[in-house]
Amino acid sequence: MRKSYLKDILASGNFGLFAAGLVLFAVISIFSSSFLTPFNMYTIGRTLSLYAFIGLSQAIVLVVGDMNLSVGAIGGLATITAGYLIDIRHYPDWLAVIAALAVGILCGAIIGVITTKMGINAFIVTLATSFIFTGINFGFTQGFSFVNIPSSFTLLGAGRVIGIPFLFIFLLLCLIIIFLFFRFTVAGRRILAVGENPEAAKFSGINTDKIKILSHILSGFIAALAAILYISRMGTASPVTGQDWLIVSFAVAIIGGTALSGGTITAFGLLLGAIIMVMIKNGLILLQVDVYWEQAFLGLLILMAVSIDRIRTVYNQRRLLS
Repeated sequence: MRKSYLKDILASGNFGLFAAGLVLFAVISIFSSSFLTPFNMYTIGRTLSLYAFIGLSQAIVLVVGDMNLSVGAIGGLATITAGYLIDIRHYPDWLAVIAALAVGILCGAIIGVITTKMGINAFIVTLATSFIFTGINFGFTQGFSFVNIPSSFTLLGAGRVIGIPFLFIFLLLCLIIIFLFFRFTVAGRRILAVGENPEAAKFSGINTDKIKILSHILSGFIAALAAILYISRMGTASPVTGQDWLIVSFAVAIIGGTALSGGTITAFGLLLGAIIMVMIKNGLILLQVDVYWEQAFLGLLILMAVSIDRIRTVYNQRRLLS
């Protein structure tokens, strides 16, 4: 029994992620005296919180076997929506937030409907919509940012309690909700079922099209939420928001244990994936590695994450057959 439990831990991937995170933490701490400073820890806490939401926006569609290449473009649209309503139209903060989230939901619904009802691969649909949403973004703003964001809007992104960023606390609450959603709700269990075996899910009476549309709607909603949190952190609503989200979304999701083939997602894994991703980027900066090499490191990280995902899939398949 004890041996079987150990195998379950190793198969889940979270144990390996946790161990890798500890090793990475120790290495950077040894080679950089600035890593463990309170300000750097505060910065890491805010950044990893945003990365976790970006990764979640990708993971929620990966889990049903799809992908969303337009998470960053949706985030950009949500950003300028909130910024325009606050800065130009002088709408209340809460109304701007609702409008931005509605934009994310609408974008996700459009992608989901086109993907399922027209039978077009999600890669093609989201690649096209990423260009469409980005074009609308820059066409509307002409590249200018909305800078008159009230301090009340930046409280969540800039505030802290006993050194812990409000963003990180908010992230933990949301991850608990995600855990409960997939563990105890009908919708969450159906999303996992569709991702694990779409044909079996369909024969069991699950409307797989509706579930996939729901996943894309949730992806759009979470991308818009990440955009709102990004505005809260930066204090401005820039149209370039989301331009670097694609690689972050895949890296955090895949490193965090979300299977590319679908059917697997863990809230704790997403947190670990975000922590590892941010520590690597922060460590490169503190160790004064040339910024031009960063993309190479991140690309290598993605390749390693995909390889780990494949190894984990093969291991689990052999484990089931043994």
